[in-house]
Amino acid sequence: MVYRWHQNYFYILYISVYISEFVFFTEEERRVRANDREYNEKFQYASNCIMTSKYNIITFLPVNLFEQFQEVANTYFLFLLILQLIPQISSLSWFTTIVPLVLVLSITAVKDATDDYVSLTHTHTHYPILFFHFLSLQKEKWMNVRVGDIIKLENNQFVAADLLLLSSSEPHSLCYIETAELDGETNMKVRQSLSVTSELGDPNNLAQFDGEVLCEPPNNKLDRFCGTLYWKDCKYPLSNQNMLLRGCVLRNTESCCGLVIFAGPDTKLMQNSGRTKFKRTSIDRLMNTLVLWVRNLILAIGNAVWEKEVGALFQSFLPWDPPVDNFLFSAFLSFWSYVIILNTVVPISLYVSVEVIRLGHSYFINWDRRMFCSRSNTAAEARTTTLNEELGQVEYIFSDKTGTLTQNIMTFNKCSINGRAYGEKPHMAVMFKPLDFSAWNPLADRDFCFYDQSLLEAVMVGEPAVHEFLRVLSLCHTVMSEEKREGVLVYKAQSPDEGALVTAARNFGFVFRSRTPGTVTTHELGKAVTYTLLAILDFNNIRKRMSVIVRNPEGRIRLYCKGADTVLFERLHSCNHELMNITSDHLNEYAGDGLRTLALAYRDLSEEQWEAWAERFRGADKATDCRDDRLAAVYEEIEQDMMLLGATAVEDKLQDGVPETIAILSLANIKIWVLTGDKQETAVNIGYSCKMLTDDMTEIFIVNGHTVQSVREELRYNSKCSPPQAPPSSLLESISGEFALIISGHSLVGDSSIQEPIFMISLEYFPVSVDQAHALEADMEREFLETACACRAVICCRVTPLQKALVVELVKRHKKAVTLAIGDGANDVSMIKTAHIGVGISGQEGIQAVLASDYSFSQFRFLQRLLLVHGRWSYLRMCRFLCYFFYKNFAFTMVHFWFGFFCGFSAQTVYDQYFITLYNIVYTSLPVLAMGIFDQDVPEQRSLEYPKLYEPGQLNLLFNKREFFICIAQGIYTSVVLFFIPYGVLSHATQSNGVPLADYQTFAVTTATALVIVVSVQIALDTGYWTAINHFFIWGSLGTYFTILFAMHSSILFNIFPKQFHFLGESALWPNCVAAILNRNPHLIMFLEDVLQAQFISNNI
Repeated sequence: MVYRWHQNYFYILYISVYISEFVFFTEEERRVRANDREYNEKFQYASNCIMTSKYNIITFLPVNLFEQFQEVANTYFLFLLILQLIPQISSLSWFTTIVPLVLVLSITAVKDATDDYVSLTHTHTHYPILFFHFLSLQKEKWMNVRVGDIIKLENNQFVAADLLLLSSSEPHSLCYIETAELDGETNMKVRQSLSVTSELGDPNNLAQFDGEVLCEPPNNKLDRFCGTLYWKDCKYPLSNQNMLLRGCVLRNTESCCGLVIFAGPDTKLMQNSGRTKFKRTSIDRLMNTLVLWVRNLILAIGNAVWEKEVGALFQSFLPWDPPVDNFLFSAFLSFWSYVIILNTVVPISLYVSVEVIRLGHSYFINWDRRMFCSRSNTAAEARTTTLNEELGQVEYIFSDKTGTLTQNIMTFNKCSINGRAYGEKPHMAVMFKPLDFSAWNPLADRDFCFYDQSLLEAVMVGEPAVHEFLRVLSLCHTVMSEEKREGVLVYKAQSPDEGALVTAARNFGFVFRSRTPGTVTTHELGKAVTYTLLAILDFNNIRKRMSVIVRNPEGRIRLYCKGADTVLFERLHSCNHELMNITSDHLNEYAGDGLRTLALAYRDLSEEQWEAWAERFRGADKATDCRDDRLAAVYEEIEQDMMLLGATAVEDKLQDGVPETIAILSLANIKIWVLTGDKQETAVNIGYSCKMLTDDMTEIFIVNGHTVQSVREELRYNSKCSPPQAPPSSLLESISGEFALIISGHSLVGDSSIQEPIFMISLEYFPVSVDQAHALEADMEREFLETACACRAVICCRVTPLQKALVVELVKRHKKAVTLAIGDGANDVSMIKTAHIGVGISGQEGIQAVLASDYSFSQFRFLQRLLLVHGRWSYLRMCRFLCYFFYKNFAFTMVHFWFGFFCGFSAQTVYDQYFITLYNIVYTSLPVLAMGIFDQDVPEQRSLEYPKLYEPGQLNLLFNKREFFICIAQGIYTSVVLFFIPYGVLSHATQSNGVPLADYQTFAVTTATALVIVVSVQIALDTGYWTAINHFFIWGSLGTYFTILFAMHSSILFNIFPKQFHFLGESALWPNCVAAILNRNPHLIMFLEDVLQAQFISNNI
């Protein structure tokens, strides 16, 4: 197939993600011989040992340091440390950098070691397992299992590797497994061994089994397996129904035995454990801007000029230190010296503080009791700490419908049978009680509610169409039945829809009781009936239907089918035209009520038709190449000329607070797009229910074209009617907001091109079009996006999981806006991972969306609190933290810049090295942390009452390049005052005895003290929300500074460490101290001579 690269950018993008995320396999096929390790070892298959830990005692230090120094910040500070070890360019001691660097590396290393240890303790590698060896069962650890071994599992045990099920203790060699750790689904699933191996339950038979399996190489496709078993000169096709995957748990099965096909890193579980793309915030990207090099270059040029014009005059008695031999080389060294001195503008403590603040914000989300769901006992969880401030900048929300906006708890509400509608509630439903089924049906579900007596009467009088309709519901499904006690049935369905339909049939007298691989047993109006199950034609996202072929006790063969009406109506016999029109009207009515609909049909088959088709079906099932395509073609062949029975409508109610949440988020200028697989009518009704669509809207645009031309015409017509799109710089400016857009999945990507399934991150097969696209085509996507962004609400219906991700990627690519995707099912994973922020709803469809998300909770209504409270506060706090941090560090660092003009640009520091080391670690770190963690501008109630307060984050008003340079200007102004006022005061001041007051110690301490006081007062002024912690940190830091100041300038430390502490407060030792300073800083001699000479001249005048 030839790819049209210029028109399929988005497909290429996703294909590249697919390629980069998963492993390429050199293995073209796998051969496994049972109980023959010597043969299997020739292929060097992976062992079952999985190292979930990255380190051990020997490798921890080098590996962890290697990982940490891949961070740009750590490498940068290591580079500074190396510079400080060069005497010719360093005027600071090495410990000013190594102390904070070692502190950061140590804290990170401890965290990594702890995480790694926790990971190690959760692995199953050392769990015991039973396997057959030399005709006997032996106990062995998981890690010692090899490909080709036959192992025995017992009830409630984890599956140790990817196994081919050989036998089971259950009848018909069935096996029940739970796959929650694999795909998040908590419902049990059934697996069955081949009939030829089902009798191998005896240990001796299993130990002597020598079958050989030829199958696909290791891959990440959880729902597919293709292989062939060769045994006793026969070959048998293998499918996913014969496999037990690592990570599953054996349930309700006493024991089973299986042949290891894939072990360790080759298992499908490990093949799907690829890394998720790391997400960074816009603030992170802005912080990486370097601002030091221009200033360093200016000072280096100043040093060159000074050395050439002034320093050259002193070469006779103050020569350059080797290897300096000219003023240019001196300038080169000065450049690197100022790199060291001025690095405090962006110190390592900045990165540490940012992570601490983000961690604090994450805990606030986790601890928020208002986001705790008592019904499900689920709290909100921040699964990442890197995106909190991005929550305050969201402009687009992409939401799933079922299970996200709705409860995903289905109830059978209405139905249409043979052209007659059932299920209308009486107008005074409050006065009516639901039908009582228990009086005549002891197996009825007491929680089932239905009000229409006419359907029950039709069942009682024996209307054939009604009975056949209910028979379809009781037979065409994959539900498992468990009888807790006599007459108490518990259904375990893979989807809530199926459970609701089977429960409805149960209450109306067609009770599904049990199933075996070859039979389905029901009770029809109290009479037990067993049907022979001839074939199951599975449901998938492409087929959108499911069928079963059964033989009733009288020997009649019939195909029963249920599926989407758009798919099923195309396959009906021509005689159904009138009934189809009536049923379509009912379906539109149900969809208008927001109900989920399915159509039901059947087809009678003669014995000859069945035999001929069954032969083709077996041939396709045994195929080793293109097996799925062959099966799909065979399914399509039999699902034709069906007779329509009717349609079902199940209700999925909105979650609590959804309309209010959407209304509040809309007032915050957040645009919400709903991406759903439901019918257009259902999606529109839900849109009205949750207040996305309103009656006062000017127009609702509908794009429903099936061809490129029709979609283009509809988009261009709608774009003419919609208001002009605001320029990119003012996306959130007022637009009319009275328009809505509804577009179908086939208008986004053409149906005719659904050909190639591509396995994506979300563990599903998605239909990908590389042949034809409509609204997402390169030359049409701009029109679609402009129309959609001009509308207040957008609903995409009948979309596949891949199309959801493509829509999100389209907005990300063309709009400089933060996107958020929220969903609850495995089909939402790719959308969640594509968006800037992914939110998972822990609902009825397992936890796969939660595992792929950045944040999770149990109700959609919590989203408003996550964004408008936690997100807005996180953005506000981070911006205030960064503004103040850069201000205080520029005020601190720029004093060195001004001092350079008075010390011959020699890179001499103003402050002593201990103050430089402690300034960002002790004196100013805690107050700014307190502000970054606790600060507020308004209480949380006001944030929810006034959603417009969210806008500054969307417009990025609080921290951008303009705000950054304002902080720099304020810091520079403060540094000018801090330097020149003490200089002006002390340069000409004298003591009472005539001795000049100006000295290096006095000037350094005065400037440092003024700096600490000024920045402490400034953060007190900037703090908007005072807590006891703020008071303690701000005033405590001031007290700590003066305590350390008096201690370090005392004679005690000087007497103990005279070379390290040159400054002291006692005059007796002052000459020695001054001599030590001048010996270390020869350029200061010339500076002091100039100052004294100027003072002498001025005094004479």
